[in-house]
Amino acid sequence: MTPSARVNPHGVRLSARRESFIHRILTFDDNNHLRELVGELGSHLKLVADALGIEVEQRGSAVALGSSSEPGKIDVAERALQQLYTLVANGHALHPSDVVHAVQILTAEPAADLAAYFNDTVLVTPHGRPITARSPGQRAYLRSLRSHDVVFGVGPAGTGKTYLAMAVAIAALKRGEVRRLILTRPAVEAGEKLGFLPGDLTEKVDPYLRPLYDALADMLPPERVARMFEKQVIEVAPLAFMRGRTLSHAYVLLDEAQNTTREQMKMFLTRLGEGARMVITGDTTQIDLPRKGSSGMVHALNVLQGVPRVGVARLGSADVVRHPMVAKIVEAYARADAEASPR
Repeated sequence: MTPSARVNPHGVRLSARRESFIHRILTFDDNNHLRELVGELGSHLKLVADALGIEVEQRGSAVALGSSSEPGKIDVAERALQQLYTLVANGHALHPSDVVHAVQILTAEPAADLAAYFNDTVLVTPHGRPITARSPGQRAYLRSLRSHDVVFGVGPAGTGKTYLAMAVAIAALKRGEVRRLILTRPAVEAGEKLGFLPGDLTEKVDPYLRPLYDALADMLPPERVARMFEKQVIEVAPLAFMRGRTLSHAYVLLDEAQNTTREQMKMFLTRLGEGARMVITGDTTQIDLPRKGSSGMVHALNVLQGVPRVGVARLGSADVVRHPMVAKIVEAYARADAEASPR
């Protein structure tokens, strides 16, 4: 029988200075599972407390939740701890990032089933870390990646647009659904041009493609990545190199697509060959083209509305899975942009 977590309205009490708080007590049946839930020196509970701005304390086999004015946050903490406890009881190895993401998921989607997120593994890294969706937006994005031939992933930095797409692509490659993985980016960054960079073509292009190399290194052993490059199973190239090609039986990922021109985007999309799938990712608030209105990604999102087998996933600050400060930064810039835009 799976150990259970219960709400106990009596039992443990918060310290006297918190007696005026709204508080709730959760008791747990298995101390070993509770120990993993709580984390070393209560580190997991501290993550919950910091994420929600509430009080969270362990007392023996119970966890006390307290807040001066946020019953909704108490509810989120209760659901997160109870569901994480069940995951631990069912053999899930709990990582600190799981705790943070559990709170994020249940804040955005109160009725969410965490098991549906954490057990839906896209890929397992060489270090044994499962790659899964970590927010409702990411989960919708993942569904779109699995069910469409062409997918646009649109959203700010840190939402996992490129990382999740890369994981899905490598998983498809491992299953033999595609034969090649082709990664590309437009060579336009903050107004800089390749001709002004030192070195040969490879040295000029590599800085623009570095984020793609980094994602590959996180998902595959380095020696395997090297072999796949040698055999041209994985190809990384600037967008300009796609012209004139037909990309068949390949998973093709175009990153930083907000910096494509309309002509480049049309050229890229018409490279789609038999048995191929395409993912186009970008942040339409960070266009580095001289004329922002000429973005091929923005244009394509309008032109391709309603086209069968084309999916669009829009991610936002609630889907940021980097450092918690990134979400706050994204929100601050969004507010500033809204205030600056003409009314």
